[in-house]
This record gives sequence, structure tokens and C-alpha cells, in this order.
Amino acid sequence: MMHVKHIGVGNRLLPLSFECKAGEVVHVVGPNGSGKSTLLAAIAGTLTHRDGVSGEVSINDNNLLAMPLSEQATVRGYLCQQSRPAFNVDVFQYLALSLPSGANITEKKVRDAVNAVIDLVQLKDKLHRSIQTLSGGEWQRVRLAGVCLQVWRTMNPYSQLLILDEPAAPLDIAQEGLLYQLIYTVAAQGIAVVVANHDLNRTIKHADKALLLSNGVLHSSGKTNEVLTEAALGEVFRTKVRKVILERKPYLIFE
Repeated sequence: MMHVKHIGVGNRLLPLSFECKAGEVVHVVGPNGSGKSTLLAAIAGTLTHRDGVSGEVSINDNNLLAMPLSEQATVRGYLCQQSRPAFNVDVFQYLALSLPSGANITEKKVRDAVNAVIDLVQLKDKLHRSIQTLSGGEWQRVRLAGVCLQVWRTMNPYSQLLILDEPAAPLDIAQEGLLYQLIYTVAAQGIAVVVANHDLNRTIKHADKALLLSNGVLHSSGKTNEVLTEAALGEVFRTKVRKVILERKPYLIFE
């Protein structure tokens, strides 16, 4: 269980609190500039008191933000928004660097985990490519594979949390489907997954809970269908929103 208690970042994000159970998928949504990335960076521990961070992130009664970054990396994985690599290695070398401390590729459980992730994001034919030669979508899949290997339970029994900031942004429609298969697989291991997301229909379909932010303030949080209402979304996004049912599934239409 993760408890985020009064986490805030100066005047960029006013203090807010929420909970995330093991295996839950929580989406953080809101307009551009609403504080989604700031919230995720604060939870991940990459922002500090010098950045104006206040509050606490408690995982199984341990204060995540009080741990050294090396220990935080054992408990949580964090994927920031798209960034191009500053160094040059092949994909298989990058993935090897992403393995948890102590993981040995000669062990069957490690090989099985690596092969499972590679299959999920369809990277088998990219392993001997330089990461500098990859397209934006290919590089994002490599980054996703790396951060998931970091928290993969069979290799890292201490992992509790995966944080993904707009992971679908560089992906095409088919690749986005792979992303959610990967998220489901990680969550099924008992790992909480917090995702900043811009596609609200994906949130309706895939998230157990949602946090709706507006100008650095938590507008509402809770079960996805209770948060993403026509009234709330219309108020926050300042546009007319209709929720319709197609083939017994809800969809949002922005007008």
C-alpha cells in the first residue's frame, strides 16, 4: 500500500493526498500544465526540499522520500517523459544496465524475465541495434522495458511501485496496446502503477482509480468512473464533454 500524504511542490502543486493499493493502476489526468509531471517527479523522489517539495510518500510504512536514491530505485521504478539517450550502446546492453542490482543474466529466472519483457514490447529484432539509431517509438519501448525490468518481481522482490509519465506519447496505436499489456502484467505482480495520461478514454478503459488535477490543485480523486464525469471534465478542461455508451462501454466525446 502506498500512501501519498500532503505532497506538494511550492506553488506548482498544492498539497494533496491519495492511496494506491498493491496491483492498482492509477491514472493522473488534467490539462497541460496542471501538475501531472510535477506530482510524479515528487513521488519518485527526483525533486527534493530544495525544489519546494513537502509531504511524505509512505510504502508499507517506510518513507520513500527519506531513503537514499539507490534504495528508492529498489522500491520504485520511474520513467520520466521522453528523453533521447546521451550515450551510445546497443539495446541489449541498455537492458542489461536496467537489471536490478545483483541480478545475474545466467540465472534462469533473470533470462525468463528479460525474455518476457522483450516479447511484451516486441524488441527481439532490435536487441543489436544502437539506441542512437532507434525511432522515437522504438526508443520509448526500450525505456519501458528497462524500467519494468528494474521492478520485475521475480528479480526484485522489494519492488512496490512503477511510475510512468506520459508513456504512450511517442507510441502509435498498436504500440500503445503493447504498453497496456505491459502495465497489466506488472500490476498483476502486486506492483502499484501510477501513470500520467492524456488520453482520457484510455483512462476510462484501463485505470482502477484517477486523480484529476487542475492548475496544480487536486480537483477530485477516486474510482475512475466517479472522477471522469461530464461536469468535472467540462469544468477542468473548459470544454463541453459528453459520455456515451458504445457496445456497452463508456466513451468521452469532447466538443
